[in-house]
Amino acid sequence: MKNKLYYQFAGSCFLLVFVFLTYVVKFYPQWLQGFDTQLTNLVRGPYPDWHPFYLTVTKLGNPSMIIALTIFLVALLLLTKRYLEGIWLSAGFVIVAGIVNPLIKHAIYRQRPTLEHLVTETSYSFPSGHSATSMVVFGTLIFILPGIVKSKYLRLGLQGLLGLTILLIGCSRIYLGVHFPSDILAGFLLSLSWLCFTYPYYDERRFIWRFQGKQR
Repeated sequence: MKNKLYYQFAGSCFLLVFVFLTYVVKFYPQWLQGFDTQLTNLVRGPYPDWHPFYLTVTKLGNPSMIIALTIFLVALLLLTKRYLEGIWLSAGFVIVAGIVNPLIKHAIYRQRPTLEHLVTETSYSFPSGHSATSMVVFGTLIFILPGIVKSKYLRLGLQGLLGLTILLIGCSRIYLGVHFPSDILAGFLLSLSWLCFTYPYYDERRFIWRFQGKQR
């Protein structure tokens, strides 16, 4: 893959920023007070009541919803003989959302914001599971769409919609008072590093399997 080094470099940058952010949250959380406060005020600022909207949006990242959606998408990909797409999506979900993110939560054990929580959460705050999961699931779809949707405008429209959904899920967690903005950023960075590191290998193997007639 000619752009393999580009993706590896991007993945390294995302991972490096994630590691630095994790270090700061663990040992110098006061450094992030200004950043978290300003972005929280921006999201929860003097706007009309967005409570119903964000309650709906955040459900897209809830465990039950995202697990059901991932199972449906993987099954659909496998049934349409897009085997590597299904493997990549399920691997990202299990590894990032199911293993790595929870382990980091328990290693950092950051408490949630002291703001009023508009939804009930009992786990630790950093990094945001909703953000990491939505990025790895919807982000994978953004990457694989060019091999599935031939219409350029439809593809770009779907990718834009998926990107907006990821962003809104992250914002919903801030608005509902259960995450700091740095939690959201960390979740995004964690999944982006996974996507950028693994995409070249998926793309190379997909080319080989298509050449061998193993998949579409």
